[in-house]
Amino acid sequence: MKFQGKIWKFGDNIDTDAIIPARYLNTTDHAVLASHCMEDADPSFPEKVAAGDILVGGENFGCGSSREHAPIAIKAAGISCVIAKSFARIFYRNAFNMGLPIFESQELYDRIKEGETVTVDGDAGTITLAQGEVLRINPIPPFMQELIVDGGLMKHIMKKQAKTA
Repeated sequence: MKFQGKIWKFGDNIDTDAIIPARYLNTTDHAVLASHCMEDADPSFPEKVAAGDILVGGENFGCGSSREHAPIAIKAAGISCVIAKSFARIFYRNAFNMGLPIFESQELYDRIKEGETVTVDGDAGTITLAQGEVLRINPIPPFMQELIVDGGLMKHIMKKQAKTA
């Protein structure tokens, strides 16, 4: 599981209201959610982000309410993965349930600037910076990788049920 993309950098305690404002929670349309992703933190973000980009946060990324809309909006916006110093536990679980790869790195945030490109190897547990420096991260366990590849927990369950039917 490898990702390469341009970095979009946000600070500490980015809550689910910053990721997808509550005023958009009346929709389940992924395109609508993507069009408002991170707009309260950076109003131009939805227009600037491109498929494959990587979102980087500080401490406690995804804190706040337990809405599943947050990882859906990030994924639908084209973000390939999120790397933060730490994640709120409910966001961590919701991200994998929705098929969004996330990684924790205490080092990355302070070593990169927004707009730089990094390569993430989720199997090897590495992040390679543009200048070649390699940082270690915990690789995603195989079962969690299956969730991501299948598109999230519900799609994973349906796939498993279809195989046994």
